[in-house]
Amino acid sequence: MRALLVPMGGGLLLGLTSLYLARKTRFRPADPIEANALHGGRMSFRDSLILAGQTILSNGCGASLGLEAGFSQLGAAFGSRIGRQLRMHRADVRLLVGCGAAGAIGAAFDAPLAGAFYAFELIIGSYTFTALAPVALAAICGIGVVHLTGTVLPPVWVATPQGIPLLAYFPIILLGIFAGLVGVMLMRGVTLTEYTFQRLPLPVWLRPALGGLLVGGLALISPSVLSSGHMAMRAGLISSPPFMLALGLLGLKALASAISIGSGFRGGLFFASLYLGVLTGAVFAGALAPLAVLPVSVCTIVGMCALAVAVIGGPMTMIFLALETTGSLPLTGAVVVSAIVSSMTVRRTFGYSFATWRFHLRGENIRSGVDVGWMRTLTVERMMRTEVATFPATETVQSARLAFPNQTPRYIVLCDEQNHYKGLVENVLFHANRVPETTLLTELVAPDDLALTPALSLSTAIDTFERLARPALAVVDDTNHILGLLSERYVLRRYAEELERTRRELAGEKYRV
Repeated sequence: MRALLVPMGGGLLLGLTSLYLARKTRFRPADPIEANALHGGRMSFRDSLILAGQTILSNGCGASLGLEAGFSQLGAAFGSRIGRQLRMHRADVRLLVGCGAAGAIGAAFDAPLAGAFYAFELIIGSYTFTALAPVALAAICGIGVVHLTGTVLPPVWVATPQGIPLLAYFPIILLGIFAGLVGVMLMRGVTLTEYTFQRLPLPVWLRPALGGLLVGGLALISPSVLSSGHMAMRAGLISSPPFMLALGLLGLKALASAISIGSGFRGGLFFASLYLGVLTGAVFAGALAPLAVLPVSVCTIVGMCALAVAVIGGPMTMIFLALETTGSLPLTGAVVVSAIVSSMTVRRTFGYSFATWRFHLRGENIRSGVDVGWMRTLTVERMMRTEVATFPATETVQSARLAFPNQTPRYIVLCDEQNHYKGLVENVLFHANRVPETTLLTELVAPDDLALTPALSLSTAIDTFERLARPALAVVDDTNHILGLLSERYVLRRYAEELERTRRELAGEKYRV
């Protein structure tokens, strides 16, 4: 009975807390990946602290999610807070966000290399020589704190072979494909359950309680579905479950994780995907048991990392996690193969990791922590030229030739008496000899003429220029009043400057536009 009541009660408490926060505060926490990609590493420490508390509550009451999301959120927010307090440059704040996440993940798994590459692959979005030292130092310091406080978990001893024969790599490739497909089904399942909960005639704050009740019902079948599954994963690595048991646990754990996220519990799939990967490897080993091609221990480790790569992304993170967990180079070679195959399988069949898939569902085009926020802050309003030549749209070519005898400026914006936009004309057109003097200027306006709005982003402006094949476009407000002019040449120059600035920042060079 406790397995039912505790998750349901925790879900109810979480729902009421979320309801209070929605009504009384502006609680909109930014994920570290989102913060680095869009906001230059800016994160609210208060919101991150609340989110970490909600993650602890969710995990503590049995939601089938991991604490690693809370760890990385809090560590990244701490780095962001330091960077903003010191008024550091945008690139340096982003680096500190990655350092905080590296320290958190490295401490959680007692794996400095895994923590560092978690920051490189997921939070920062690239490997850079200048970021190597601070990120690696942060990961090592995180582990040092854990060891000093005596809170490190004992290592998992897994029986690993001295070598893996060449023919064994064929089933390892198949395991990578299988793990990738399981990861895709898990991510699709999370989306389906979330959509199902949204369609239910329940208030939002009651959804976690219902989700907790369902997870508690699954826990009556097997308690290993509760929380992240730390001890269950360790038990699965030490002594792999038989085929039918592993298959049943895989289905139950995947369903419990999907229900937990879909109903609104806080947490991530990092450790849950590791446990699911162990079960996936055990299922694969059980299916190939008559062939005796791979030891079960190899399948569980390889499956663990392959599924985590499929769900979380970051193949190098999982490769180093396997190396630091087992200390076996031959086994790490098998993990490398499975991680690459799993990543390619997900890329070809799905195209997203779990984090980027969630961003996609929200309408955000974010594929990693690479800084793309500057493209959104660089709007048409910031780039346009406000000093433009205007001329009445009712005038003729003869009047325009008299008003602008020297073919300057290059573009003339046509307007009415209320300064409403009527079209854009190149000066050279009405100075051409073939154009009769009695021609109205509006007849020279292109039929597909279009004006930009000041809020449009740089990327949208570039797409518009390419689609219309126009060298310049006018900028108007919501009431069609003329605000300015923007040329394609200037837009492309600003875009190239920003790309060069980003490249130099990644290379550790000082650059000012």
